[in-house]
Amino acid sequence: MTGSNRTVHLAVYDTFADWETGHTTAHLARNGYTVRTVGPSREPVTTMGGLRVQPDLSLDELRAQDSALLILTGADAWDTGDALAPFARAARGFLDAGVPVAAICGATAGLAREGLLDGRTHTSAVSFYLAATGYAGGSRYVDADAVTDAGAAGGGGLITAGPTEPVAFAREVFALLGVYGPEKLNAWYRLFHDSDASAYEVLQGD
Repeated sequence: MTGSNRTVHLAVYDTFADWETGHTTAHLARNGYTVRTVGPSREPVTTMGGLRVQPDLSLDELRAQDSALLILTGADAWDTGDALAPFARAARGFLDAGVPVAAICGATAGLAREGLLDGRTHTSAVSFYLAATGYAGGSRYVDADAVTDAGAAGGGGLITAGPTEPVAFAREVFALLGVYGPEKLNAWYRLFHDSDASAYEVLQGD
């Protein structure tokens, strides 16, 4: 997916797993994208790693038409109540508007509860984690590092990944947004996932 919109929105909330999107946001920013954080409000939140983040905008200010992608990370609150349900509803709005969503770790359970995985190929930490939500999409679960479902015509694509796969998650985001061509994308993954130093030369090439 390519387009003129170069703004990506990263959802932030208390206990969000800050390591899960570090590769994604860093390399998007280095390739001409603007990453804006969106919180439940504009009040600061604290990540699972103890970092204090001041959101750029609140969830009620977020508009799908202003974004190239919505990224949802894991957080304790996905599994302890409905506090983050509004973010899953926002994801529905993005997908309905044809704007992609990328969810990792506990955020996949939030999407499952919202019914967004029932008809889409997806993955997560393990299948029974999502099954515990009572969702109806178990037959579409794939045991993979990260999965991209292109979506139906007019709908946005959906990326899902488990909590131990931040590099594979980033790879799927870069592929969907067209950040790197196939050769460089493969090299990027080999460098950051496999520590393959030979891939560095490919990344530095024209």
